[in-house]
Amino acid sequence: MITIASIAALKAALKQAKDKGQSIGFVPTMGALHEGHLELMRRAKKENGLLVVSIFVNPIQFNNKEDLDKYPRVPEADSKLLESVNCDILFAPEVEEMYPEPDTSDYDFGALGGVMEGAFRPGHFNGVAIVVRKLFEITEPDKAYFGEKDFQQLAIIQQLVKMLNLPVQIVPCAIVREADGLAMSSRNMRLTVEERRVAPKIFQILTKAVSLKNVLSPAEMRHWVWEQLSAEKAFRLDYVEISDDRLLQPVEHWNDAPGAVIFIALFLGQVRLIDNMRIF
Repeated sequence: MITIASIAALKAALKQAKDKGQSIGFVPTMGALHEGHLELMRRAKKENGLLVVSIFVNPIQFNNKEDLDKYPRVPEADSKLLESVNCDILFAPEVEEMYPEPDTSDYDFGALGGVMEGAFRPGHFNGVAIVVRKLFEITEPDKAYFGEKDFQQLAIIQQLVKMLNLPVQIVPCAIVREADGLAMSSRNMRLTVEERRVAPKIFQILTKAVSLKNVLSPAEMRHWVWEQLSAEKAFRLDYVEISDDRLLQPVEHWNDAPGAVIFIALFLGQVRLIDNMRIF
């Protein structure tokens, strides 16, 4: 594995690969890697000639500076994990390399960007869109891999690719969970021992809710999940939503949409966790 910090050097290395006819599989990350990331990388490695991973904690997608400052950074551990999946190139730029000047691009994702994370984290998805666009322009990948834990982010990126007609195939990958059901996330390492003990209740409640699909309406399921999560004093809820799986708009009746997903966001101590589960 080679580590590259400059855009020019990365482009030169990738040109050599493309001249040899190698396809490029790209996995953008913010580091603090876990098995969920590694699954994306294994698939990218299997499906492409070259695996490129970026590690860049993107400051413009954080609307909370404290969250940015506390985001876990473990470069040595990350490098070992990347080597374990035979990553070919790690792109690890500094902020000044990615943003020599402020990027004032403003993207309108319509209804898709106004719900859930878009409502609770103003400007977040615009920051995501800017950095993903820049990374795609730099790496020019054939395929880019994203996890479904960040379901709304995935939908935003798919829409960005359509809006800008970017020549990249977005590959969604299923949520990877711990043995007790907790969705893998870099933020999990910030949980205390007691908080980590409580966290799997999210998965347990979502699983039970989905099993009640034939006896609860969407509104009743949403209310049931809210009540169940609220009963755990360690949780502080932001939202529980049941939405269609395309534009992520609220579902009022099960026959309103061909697919529906339940989404939650909550704080466990100082750590904000998100999760989702497909209903059908």
